[in-house]
Amino acid sequence: MSGLARYRHKVFVEMLGWKLPCEGGLEFDQFDRPDTLYVAARCKRSGRLVGSARLLPTNRPYLLGEIFPDLMQGIPVPHSEQVWELSRFAAVDFSSPTHDGPAGQFSSPVAIELLRVALAAAAAQGARRLITVSPLGVERLLRRAGFQARRAAPPIQVDGHALFACWIEVPRPNTPPQRLSGRHRLPGLVVVGAGGCL
Repeated sequence: MSGLARYRHKVFVEMLGWKLPCEGGLEFDQFDRPDTLYVAARCKRSGRLVGSARLLPTNRPYLLGEIFPDLMQGIPVPHSEQVWELSRFAAVDFSSPTHDGPAGQFSSPVAIELLRVALAAAAAQGARRLITVSPLGVERLLRRAGFQARRAAPPIQVDGHALFACWIEVPRPNTPPQRLSGRHRLPGLVVVGAGGCL
């Protein structure tokens, strides 16, 4: 878990410049709890983290519901066992000299596979849909990758960034997963609970 916290700090605080309260180079918040589910991507050769995602049920406190309810623009925030929130999503390999930084982390093969596995993990918990707090442009990238995504409401400016609440449909268990085109060497992806070992 400390490795995950260091990775998140590097992505969200150091690379993206988010103003998050952190200590000792570790990024955790009140939504990292025993009931939180994580999906992590690791490089097969080095074991380094190259991606992370956090899943929370919306019938308990979660990021959009507690911090960003204005993104729903008057629509009630989700509160259901069948709706989960996807947050702290990142797919950046800092050891790669060709990593695309903030822009590429949502469209890389690792990001697509990480999201596919996150959707499967959410489905295993009974989720039918995900809700996210997303930067502008993610909706188009998700659709291009074959995911069913749409805005819950128009984007708004938050601390100088255009953000919106984005719905992502969770495929039914018998639905074939999205396939990656081309030949890619993907990292291993694992699903862990808050007390699990990365």
